[in-house]
Formats: sequence, structure tokens, C-alpha cells
Amino acid sequence: METHVKFMPKQNQLPESSPQLFFDTVNAYQRTAAIKAAIELDLFTALAEGNDTVASLADKCQTSKRGARILCDYLVVIGFLSKQDGHYRLTPDSALFLDRRSPAYVGVAIEFLLAPMLIDGFNNLTAAVRQGGTAIPEEGTIAPEHPVWVHFARAMAPLTGTSAHLMAKMIDADYERKLKVLDIAAGHGMFGIAFAQQFPNAEIIAQDWSNVLEVAKENAEKARVAKRYSTLPGSAFEVDFGGDYDIILLTNFLHHFDAATCVKLLQKVHTALAQNGKAVTLEFVPDEDRVSPPVAAGFCLVMLASTPQGDAYTFAELESMFQQAGFSRSELHQLPPTPQQVVISEK
Repeated sequence: METHVKFMPKQNQLPESSPQLFFDTVNAYQRTAAIKAAIELDLFTALAEGNDTVASLADKCQTSKRGARILCDYLVVIGFLSKQDGHYRLTPDSALFLDRRSPAYVGVAIEFLLAPMLIDGFNNLTAAVRQGGTAIPEEGTIAPEHPVWVHFARAMAPLTGTSAHLMAKMIDADYERKLKVLDIAAGHGMFGIAFAQQFPNAEIIAQDWSNVLEVAKENAEKARVAKRYSTLPGSAFEVDFGGDYDIILLTNFLHHFDAATCVKLLQKVHTALAQNGKAVTLEFVPDEDRVSPPVAAGFCLVMLASTPQGDAYTFAELESMFQQAGFSRSELHQLPPTPQQVVISEK
């Protein structure tokens, strides 16, 4: 007598799973530490100069051979270097962005991105989630004249060149016409400077805290636009902007505040614009689902950790703010290859 046994799949059987994402995320600080150490040792520049073995890198960077080997191997593992027959090579991205001699060098950005105060905001993220805003004392990064913004101005300027010039080219204006441009929260000044370079008769007024504006003035001198570049120190919410501006720039500023505060500022911007003036806003703008695209959606967490009420706003939210402030219409523009978007709003 034959017996046939039929095996049935177990009910509610789990698909193949792995804790790898958990471990990768929990250990992500190790990647941060490795790239920070490599930049501080100027390892990428040493490689670009031809020091491609453990011995030569250890000698050039003044490290132990063991330390150089382990750090370089780890940088290969995470994708910053390649290795063949004991020789290390820069990847194309590392050669462009991490060789100190490159005009696109971004290594200096760690001075702001890894500033102890910003790190503290994430160390206290549980408290921030509970209370709905940063656990950093004194309003976090938006405290008046906070020194972190001087670090920002000096460290982040190299990263903004591309987006600043792309944004300036978006504006449809007569190159020969005189333009009056207000750059709110100018920081390093690179956005206003890009407009000065794009429009030879543009007059730029940069507004920010006085200590930050010193950096903007230095950059205006380097860009040879200082004769058309003036400053307006003080709080954007309190200082008198003046009026008759053709263009007012709001770059990476609105996300620091709640919607009501943004509307209050935008009303002031609307009043300061000339009749046919435009507000040009640069932001991380997530889709309506708030989980895409990844960089813009993820930026919300930065605001939770570092500000009392800041957020990354969707275009619908930004459009509503501008409408409440009196603007007639707003348009959203992508800014490839950057992860940010531009909102152009007409008075």
C-alpha cells in the first residue's frame, strides 16, 4: 500500500529576513568617523600626489603603517577608494571632491556638518521627538547671532557654487538692466554673488548677522563684485529691508521656522518687492508623501534635531505660505544635479 504525504507550507511563514539594515544603521557612525579622519589626515590629497602604498601614505600623512592600512582598507570597503596589488587609488568622486587641490573640494564642509552642537542635537533625538523640537538649549541653531553660522558660512561655500549659478541662470531678466537684489540670511553670500556675476548691473544687498556678513564680504571681494555688494546686518524679522527690490533671495532659510513664522516673514518680503518683483526660494522640498525623494524627505529630521519648529515643506505648503503673504503665484523648479528645488513667486 502506497502512502502519499503532502507537505503543506506553514501558515504565516515569514519571508527571508535579515538584521543587516539594523546593524548598518547603528554602525553608521563608523563611516562618519573614517571619512572625518581621512580628511583631517589629508589622505585623499596624499593619494592624488602619488602616495599609493601603505608605507608611502603613512610617511606622507604622519601615521602608523597599521593605522594607514586599516583606514585605507575601510575606505575601500565603503567605496571611497579602490585597491589592487597593494596599491590604493582614488575613485572618480573622491578625486573630484576630496583632493584638497581640486576646485570642487568639499572636505571643509565637515567643520559645519560635524559641528559638536549639531551632533548634540542628534545625540538628544529621543528628547526632540518627545517634545517636537530640538533639545539643544537656547532655540538650537536659530538663536540670535549663533556662532555656528560663521562655521556654516566658511565651510559650506564650496558646496553652493553649482546651485547658486544654476539658480541665477533661471531668472529671466535683461542682462543690461539694473537689478536690485536682496539676499536674506545670506550666510557665505554665494547666492547673491552668483546673481552679481550673472547680471553685471545688479546691486546686491546681503542681510544676516554681522559676524556672518564678514565672511560674505570676503567672498564678494574674491569674486570681484564687492563694489556692487553691500550688507544689512541684523535679524531678518526685525531689520528694515527697504524696498523696490526686483529679486529677493530666500535660500535655505524658511525650513528653520514654523509655517506661521514663515508667512510673517514672507509678508515683509512681499512689501519690500517692486511691483513686478519676484521672491526666489531654495529649499529641500519633499513630495506630498513626505518620504520621497530621500534627501529632501530626510532633511525633516535635521530640522527636528536642530530647531524648535523647523521642517522641510512640501510645495503645496510653501505655495500656501506665499499665497497667505499676498503673492499671486508660485512655480516649483527642479535644480539638477542638486537635490534641492527652487520656488519662484511673483508679487
